[in-house]
Amino acid sequence: MNLVKKSLIKKIYKKRPVDSHKGNFGNLLVIGGSRIYSGSPALVAMAAINSGSDLTMIMAPERAANIAATFGPDIITYPLKGNYFSEKHVNDVRRVIEKYDAVTVGNGMCRESKILSAINSTIKFLKSKDIPCVVDADAIHAVSKNKILNDNFVLTPHAIEFKVLTGKKPPQEIEERIKAVEKAAKKYNCIILLKGHIDIISDGERTMLNKTGSPYLTKGGTGDVLTGICGALLARGVKHFYAACAAAYINGKAGQMAAKKYKESLMAINVIENIRKVIK
Repeated sequence: MNLVKKSLIKKIYKKRPVDSHKGNFGNLLVIGGSRIYSGSPALVAMAAINSGSDLTMIMAPERAANIAATFGPDIITYPLKGNYFSEKHVNDVRRVIEKYDAVTVGNGMCRESKILSAINSTIKFLKSKDIPCVVDADAIHAVSKNKILNDNFVLTPHAIEFKVLTGKKPPQEIEERIKAVEKAAKKYNCIILLKGHIDIISDGERTMLNKTGSPYLTKGGTGDVLTGICGALLARGVKHFYAACAAAYINGKAGQMAAKKYKESLMAINVIENIRKVIK
């Protein structure tokens, strides 16, 4: 089975032309957050910015958006009225989407039925507009009930979320695990990146394994970092399958670097701090 290697990262991050301008390397819209989970969309956005996204905006319920704005002046926020994402907010997505090259959706949004319904409405709209999108966390719970995706979407489940998608926990044995991911990718007609000790990335036909990472990446927020990296790569025009492969490699390698220094004290922000080192 093919392994993701640093040569892929070198192909993506080439020397920029001297006449580059804002927007050449992607604008990313991050849809996420709730009254409870304000940090998730901020981590997605910060990871995207550190991965090269030219412009990154968070669209989130007011409290989450206002808190996310304090993480740094590079983060643009679009506060949505209320504590949770709802159907009325899908119109806000429609209003701004033309400015963005890719979207991430799901991080920190919560799983009440009305929220999941609004997430599905958003995803259906993104599908109609042919916008590349990373589907993570609560959005995985939303799409698991409806086969509404296509190859413009990258799903990034961990083992529990994979069970939500398929009804079964991923097998421990690697060959069987690979088959399960390939089957799920075909079922949902998208790219699936199953996070784990060895990440498995498949579109149902092609499959790659990523072995960068660390046991310390069990910390909350490290999945949000992966989403942000993948979103930034999609926004700059990297093909979906390779964006998922490269994101897994970068996130894992940055996590290794952070774990070497922090071990048990590792936080998601420490992984973000090392993204630049991996790219360099």
